[in-house]
Formats: sequence, structure tokens, C-alpha cells
Amino acid sequence: MFKIINKERLAPDVSLFEIMAPRIAQKRKAGQFVIVKINETGERIPLTIADADTERGTITLVVQSVGKTTHEMNCLTCDDAFQDVVGPLGKPTHIENCSLAIPIGGGIGIAVAYPIAAALKQSGAQVISIIGARTRELLFFEEKMRQVSDQLYISTDDGSYGIHGFVTDILKDLFEQGHRPDTVFAIGPLPMMRAVCQATTGLSIPTVVSLNPIMVDGTGMCGACRVTVADKTQFVCVDGPEFDGHKVDWVELMKRQRMYLEEEKQALAHFRAHHGHCCGGVKHE
Repeated sequence: MFKIINKERLAPDVSLFEIMAPRIAQKRKAGQFVIVKINETGERIPLTIADADTERGTITLVVQSVGKTTHEMNCLTCDDAFQDVVGPLGKPTHIENCSLAIPIGGGIGIAVAYPIAAALKQSGAQVISIIGARTRELLFFEEKMRQVSDQLYISTDDGSYGIHGFVTDILKDLFEQGHRPDTVFAIGPLPMMRAVCQATTGLSIPTVVSLNPIMVDGTGMCGACRVTVADKTQFVCVDGPEFDGHKVDWVELMKRQRMYLEEEKQALAHFRAHHGHCCGGVKHE
């Protein structure tokens, strides 16, 4: 069992968990993830390791309530524990020989952008970070991102904070100002990552995206997380999670992400009917 020692509300339907996992904390690197299971009958889901404390032996996970399992997970409190936490999985972020980088986090993707930005900063790179969300209340990790960035830009879709617009608007402005990063890292919703790749294609700027498709075993055996990259089948759990965004088949990936949409809706409706809604870690029956 992996005990929860801290839980914080970051934004509506978004919680931060610190859990005891000393061996994972010692080995994890930026870009890697774990697969977690709440209990014996729970679904296995991948979550990026947002941070780690080797002295305390903890890792940090950020969870957004989207489907049945993530809603159930966000009902957990500091009195609870995850049954299984497997990792670190996936290949670490490649940050060598990077003098200027632009990590971009959209929505829940900010939790993934943070460890990448931190690793880049630690390597000696100049880091210009961009984070964005639909509204101000959905933004999180602003101060953490500011601490690991030389410059931080913020956008909101509704203009409630930062620049009124999208992260790609800021990115294009930076390009117009003459910034030419060695690499752009984009993490967030699929349409956002695709839009970032479209913005960098004409300038031939390498663009790395972190993918989070349907995943089951995390060993490359089940094939659930397969994606097409450069016209070849890749498995996100072992070949990724990061890929050259210019070579990803985005149309196929978006279709695959919606394969079980109806079943996911039914599972969530069933969970709510039997367990009610959770708010702030309090279980409502």
C-alpha cells in the first residue's frame, strides 16, 4: 500500500497527492510516470510524476476528475492509500544540449510541464515557460513554474488572468520577437499540442509532445496505448511518453481517445448514482 500523506485542492476537480513511494522517488526523472490502482477492483491509470522528495520518500501526483476512476481517486483523503503504484515508467525527457527551451503546459498538462522545466533549468538551459487554462481558477503551479523559469507567460481562454488567448498566441509572439528555442515541449489537451506543432512546423523547431492515451499494463504487451509516429506503430508506455510532435498522427490519436467515450460516461454515471459527488476529499453518500 502507498499511503497518502498530503492532499491539496489545486483547482476545481483537480487535486494534488503526495504519497509514500521512496524507491520511485529515488529513481524517477522528468517526463516519467506511474500507473496507479486504488484497490483490488480498480482501473489502472497512468499519472505523470509531477515532483518527488527523495528525503521524505514521496512522489507528487496531480489528478483531474474526468472519468469514474479519477472521480473516485479525488474522494480519497490522507487516511487512505493507493493499493498499487508502479514505476517509474516511460523514457525520461531528453534535455541534453539544450540552451534555450520553451516548455508549454495547458490545463492539467501544467503538472507535466513543471518537472520538465525544472530539469531544463537544472541543466543550465534558459527556460521560457508558458502555461494556460480556460479560466484563472483552473490555473495552478504558477509560483512553482516561476521558480524554475527565466520568464513565465500565462494565458486564459476567457481573459480572466494573464493574456487573453491561447498558449499558441504567446508562442507566436515569442517567435515574432526573435526567440528561436532549441526545443519546444508541449503538454496538454490533444488540440493544444497539435496547434503548438502547427506553429513550430514552418520554423523547423523541434517540438516534443507528451502523450497520455488509453493505457493498461504499462509494459508494451497489451497494445492499448499504441500510436502512429512517423508512419510506424509506437507504444506510449515504453517508447514514450514523449514523441516528435511533427510526426504524430493526430487524427488517428484523437479518434482512439474517443473509442470508449460512451462506456466512460456510463461508468461515471453509475459511480455518481451509488456514491454521490466528492468535494474537497469529503465523501458524500
